[in-house]
Amino acid sequence: MNVEPYLFFEGRCEEALEFYRQTLGAEVTMLLRYEESPEPEMCSPGTEKNVMHANFSIGSARLMASDGACAGPAAFQGFSLSLAFTDAAEAERIFTALSDGGQVQMPLAKTFWSPCFGMVADRFGVSWMVSVNTD
Repeated sequence: MNVEPYLFFEGRCEEALEFYRQTLGAEVTMLLRYEESPEPEMCSPGTEKNVMHANFSIGSARLMASDGACAGPAAFQGFSLSLAFTDAAEAERIFTALSDGGQVQMPLAKTFWSPCFGMVADRFGVSWMVSVNTD
């Protein structure tokens, strides 16, 4: 069994995937647009180029994404995606990149569980926890 997060970007999926590709080295392994659906009734006028479904990976993690219904701003609440590093400089580089256009919720700092930990919501509203593991 696998748990794979499914993120709905409400019209900004392709932009988000490109941002994660550049920032985190994400690899898009599949992307299906509404116009490519085998069921044409799923494609409303004006949504043809929107992302119906995408699979992507960040490191060994697999995620899924979509533009969803494009019914308003994306609402990513109640969870964070966690990135664990062994190198503090790399953690800081990624944290800074995710912060660009986003909102720092907790600056990177030493904690009792990590020599470097911080929290940030990126420009799409996705919350990230960035940490350096010592084990």
